[in-house]
Amino acid sequence: MNTTLFEYLINGYNDLAYTHNYIFGFEYKGVVYAVTTDNAILPYILKLDKASRGAGYALRFKPTNAQKVMLIAKGAEVVCSATYFNDMVANLKYNKGEVFEKIITENNGQEWTKDSVPFTIDGDLTVDGVAYQIKYQGATFTNEKILARLTA
Repeated sequence: MNTTLFEYLINGYNDLAYTHNYIFGFEYKGVVYAVTTDNAILPYILKLDKASRGAGYALRFKPTNAQKVMLIAKGAEVVCSATYFNDMVANLKYNKGEVFEKIITENNGQEWTKDSVPFTIDGDLTVDGVAYQIKYQGATFTNEKILARLTA
């Protein structure tokens, strides 16, 4: 891994992000989990990956099984079975990340609506005055092209 690029993307994201609080979702052994954390964990659970369409490299939440076990140990909570989750994805017009965001938002007593508010403007969910970004496994945080545009 290119450590310098990895650090550049994490630091650039942190510098621009509206919030540094996260709710991460992932599937492990047939169960969908959610863990609430802050940005201190990002270097341990994010991955440098090739971005699409000439955008350089991307920063993604693609946890390994060992990282999932670590997140469970840090207090991840069961959201639902993977079967139930995948059935929701199949029956709704949304992708896994959007369905996860919908579940978490509604579990917090709020109405979910699909939006495209940038990570620099607001979180995905605000609970008790604290904004959170919600990310499901496979989610892209940012890429080189986005950071270059936002910092130009």
